Amino acid sequence: MDMSCVPRTSFGRAPFEKDGDVNKLFLTHLFIYMDLGIQFLKDVGLIRSKVTCNTCGRDMTWCADPKRDGYRWRCRRISVVVCSESKSIKHSSWFQHTNLTFQEVLFLTYDIVHREPAYRIQRVHGFGDNTLADWGQFCRETMLMYMDGCFEKIGGPNKTVEIDESRFGKRKNGRSHPVKGQWVFGGVERESGKTFLVPVPDRSADNLMAVIVVRIEPGTTVISDCCGAYRDLDAQGYTHHAVNHSTGFVDQRTGAKTNRIEST
Repeated sequence: MDMSCVPRTSFGRAPFEKDGDVNKLFLTHLFIYMDLGIQFLKDVGLIRSKVTCNTCGRDMTWCADPKRDGYRWRCRRISVVVCSESKSIKHSSWFQHTNLTFQEVLFLTYDIVHREPAYRIQRVHGFGDNTLADWGQFCRETMLMYMDGCFEKIGGPNKTVEIDESRFGKRKNGRSHPVKGQWVFGGVERESGKTFLVPVPDRSADNLMAVIVVRIEPGTTVISDCCGAYRDLDAQGYTHHAVNHSTGFVDQRTGAKTNRIEST
């Protein structure tokens, strides 16, 4: 898509981040012209560029509809009977089942992904508590679905991966330690930030090592706590450094630490 139509800013400030990702300035300019915004959403795959009619099985037509998001999918095929099915351009997309505008959804998603505090999002955009809670949950579910389906191994020679396990569950009356929940095992590659999070039945050596072999390349420097489940990492082709959290957060001998995966 030609981005030359997006206005330039003063002092060389661009509507893109340093890594080429769009920023909120880009999104603001983009929807000054609805046609430009809609075309961008189609180009990047956020809304569909082709929809099939459920009634006659043929491709539907993209039609102007000022009352409903600017456009709508319609079918006007004439066979035995006239097919008059229509669908929202939000059909089967991130924007489906919401009355928010495209721009509002993009702003809301952008802020949630960039970890803006809820009070700040409400103050700037005026979204309600339920809207913020729902979209926050949608974003988390989508990220988990992506990570669950992403089986790219991380690590390798000259790479370092931090690993840790944690139990997520409810607390009694909001106090004390979690009493029930799900064990989650994860790893993060320091150099790239690539991450995996995998639910496991428990933190036994068999379960954790099975995940490590599938998710982490041999030759990786692996940093963990002193959990006994990791004692065979060296024998499996990894360089293992352990941090004893009972004495400190950094191993004084190797400088190893697991701050990044713990925060993740």
